[in-house]
Amino acid sequence: MNLLRLSLNLLRRDWRAGEWRVLLLALVLAVGSLATVGLFADRVRQALQQQAQSLIGADLRISSTRPFTPAYREMAQKRGLRVVQSRSFPSMVSHREQVLLSDIQSAQPGYPLRGKIEIDDGKVHVAQAIPAHGTVWVDERLLRRLDIGVGDEVGIGARRFTIGARIVKDIDQSIGFSSFAPRVLMNDADLASTGLLQEGSRISYRLMIAGDAAQVKMLRSELQPRLSGNEKMEDVRDARPEIRTALERAEHFLGLAALTAAILAGAAMALAARRFVLRHLDGCAVMRCLGAQQEQVLWLFLYQFILLGVVAVLLGGLLGYVTQAALIESIASMRSASLPQPGVLPLIKAAASGFALLLGFAFLPLLQLRKVSPLRVLRRELGSPETSGWLIYGLAVGVLALLFLWHAGSLKLGMAVLGGLLAGLLVFGWLAWLLLHGLARNSYYFQSQWRHALNNLARHGRSAAVQVVALSLGGMALLVLTLVRGDLLQSWQGKLPPDTPNRFVVNIQPDQIQAVQDFFVRQSLPVPQLQPMVRGRLIAIDDRAINGDSYPDPRARALVEREFNLSWMEQMPYWNELVSGKWWNIGANGQLSVEEGIAKTLGIHLGDRLTYDVAGSTFTARVTSLRKVQWDSMKVNFFVIATPELLRDFPASYLSSFYLPPDKVRAGDELARAFPNILLIDTGAVIAQVRNIMDQIAQTVSAVFLFTLLSGLAVLYAALLATQDERSHEAAILRTLGADSRYLRRLHLSEFAVLGGLSGLFAAAGATLLGWVLARFVLDIPYRSDVSIWLIGGGGGVAVVMLAGWLATRRLVQRPPLRILAAD
Repeated sequence: MNLLRLSLNLLRRDWRAGEWRVLLLALVLAVGSLATVGLFADRVRQALQQQAQSLIGADLRISSTRPFTPAYREMAQKRGLRVVQSRSFPSMVSHREQVLLSDIQSAQPGYPLRGKIEIDDGKVHVAQAIPAHGTVWVDERLLRRLDIGVGDEVGIGARRFTIGARIVKDIDQSIGFSSFAPRVLMNDADLASTGLLQEGSRISYRLMIAGDAAQVKMLRSELQPRLSGNEKMEDVRDARPEIRTALERAEHFLGLAALTAAILAGAAMALAARRFVLRHLDGCAVMRCLGAQQEQVLWLFLYQFILLGVVAVLLGGLLGYVTQAALIESIASMRSASLPQPGVLPLIKAAASGFALLLGFAFLPLLQLRKVSPLRVLRRELGSPETSGWLIYGLAVGVLALLFLWHAGSLKLGMAVLGGLLAGLLVFGWLAWLLLHGLARNSYYFQSQWRHALNNLARHGRSAAVQVVALSLGGMALLVLTLVRGDLLQSWQGKLPPDTPNRFVVNIQPDQIQAVQDFFVRQSLPVPQLQPMVRGRLIAIDDRAINGDSYPDPRARALVEREFNLSWMEQMPYWNELVSGKWWNIGANGQLSVEEGIAKTLGIHLGDRLTYDVAGSTFTARVTSLRKVQWDSMKVNFFVIATPELLRDFPASYLSSFYLPPDKVRAGDELARAFPNILLIDTGAVIAQVRNIMDQIAQTVSAVFLFTLLSGLAVLYAALLATQDERSHEAAILRTLGADSRYLRRLHLSEFAVLGGLSGLFAAAGATLLGWVLARFVLDIPYRSDVSIWLIGGGGGVAVVMLAGWLATRRLVQRPPLRILAAD
């Protein structure tokens, strides 16, 4: 017997009969949803990464205080990567009698490798090249402070330059407190003529690299061990903790959207596979009577599932690609963003995930078909063969766990969401079973059709509980899409309100504190809170001396080799969160609080004794707490905070952050002139970049979650069809016993109302739980639950399930009972 040919014949017959309708729909939606989410998220990630990379002007940047060896450039060029070099240094810019300390940067042709510089040379446009010979581009701060404009001349060293343009939007800005000075960009070929390249000049060299991501990653691994002590390699995640935080949250949010689609698709396929098996028990029994072996029966249906999987994967992948392309075109902000084309990896992941879902949720039910007894032809009461429930559910959970870890991108996040989901489904299933039986026992309080409906649901308690859980998954997707998502994104964007600090003021001396505060009062600006800062180097942990050689990790080595910004405080900043340990009481001494990220990097734990060297003097204190710091808050943050008595006698300066309104920009210039030693740092570009990432995520997540809605509707459809045959049989019996169409319609609607009410309440609970997980572990924001979600969930569940149930069963009450019973 040719099993493949017979399998194709059965597939054609079942296709005409509509047997594959639900399974194919569920699998196409599963692959299509995952492909759409994956392709869309891949394009958004690339776009966000490229935008974030504009802050350093490249994919990878190496900084040094000495000229680079030619080997670095040669290694990059051998891998087909683009390379350009720039040099920067502080120098005075003069105009007539005025001079201003500025950050001078010279760039080679091809600069920048990533991002675009917008200039205004009479009209605002994107620069197509670096400044021409003899000209410079300067930022707004320099024009304001020297009171000059485009076309005027300035002196840099021994050379005079014409200001060719004003820099409107800059990139490749210095990281950290070195970006305090106005910026001047010049052609690298003009640098020698300034006479500023002298022995001992404070020149910073930057080698900028861009190209294929895989090649850049390999080059980074190859260059890392070659770096000397004065060389530092970084990408955008290393450069700015604010950008790194925003990108990681964006990636996790998009990854969880894909996970939601996978969960819902798996639920739809599980229900569809169960119905398929039940409808083929009789056919398998006949084949067993005709001599078919168990393995032949298994392969007969397995071929069909594999063929179905291939077709569904191809259709789903095509659907995903077309849908995400249409989605990009339908959103104006996405269309104008010129998103890069997605890679092939999301399609491969979607296809592999689809097959994993198919086999994980359908393979073990297929084993029931191979075990069908030939006696079922004569004894219909034998039912379906028993298969270990632990094995079936265990395989499904295992597949989901692998998909979670694959799509989440974070072991902690994936396992947390998966564990919470499984626990929630088990609890919801158990509660549904209990409530249905409890309502049935007290059904005498209700009218006849309600009593009949409740008893009928209780009689099929396990099946009804599965339906409630499946429907609650679809409802949860709807609630997350419509209610929770908006609240979460609004709270996340609220972390950067319009008055977010956009200036840092650094190096305020103790005797200048009162004068600086008076200056803010005179300018009608809120007086910022000044924080003390002491510079110290970590030299020992628990009396064990450490240095750069103590850590193999490059970031840990760099942290140990430089000085830390230490501070002292009585109270913990409200934008920090205590994650372990205890904050000290007022008047305590000898205690430290460490940021959890740096503690993990350097291997610092609660109770460790840290020794710091501050200007030749040392102190030792014990770590009593670890904090989580909101780096994207743009407020003053410290890696290490000490009790006041510990650092108060060490030499300190003060710093703060504050919001400077656009109409008060000149107040910043006056502050710099009034206190020449103070460094005023403009962080507006970083804030704009983080806000841009948030805005794009707010738009894209709304669209991405629409595809989880399709999977939710598939669950609803599969859940209703899963019991359609059983309802049809029961309706025929009731019609035979004298029930009319109106009674059957009221009976079905009563059942759907109960199922919808329970699933709606469970959906509200699941959406609330998922919202808390997203807020706590992804966006790092407080979560506020809205009571309306319970009202909308319960009421909406009743309305939607009743409507869908009526559409699915309206013909059952009209079919002649004889036709149904004869077919059975």
